[in-house]
Amino acid sequence: MGIVFRLDRVLADRKMPLNELARRIGITDANLSILKTGKAKAIRISTLDAICKELNCQPGELLEFKPDLPEPE
Repeated sequence: MGIVFRLDRVLADRKMPLNELARRIGITDANLSILKTGKAKAIRISTLDAICKELNCQPGELLEFKPDLPEPE
């Protein structure tokens, strides 16, 4: 997949632990961890909105597009 979620980088910049953000936005540590590790298949806009509000960031700071490399022939 070409979309990479950079929550780990933004949390490190803000010096905020994952469990603190989870508590503040009202989701479980486990669900937030799935986002942080890049294992999520989707994210709700309301969750993205809550993360951006709490971390005072733009969605573009959390999401990055990395095109898939073509398979070698």
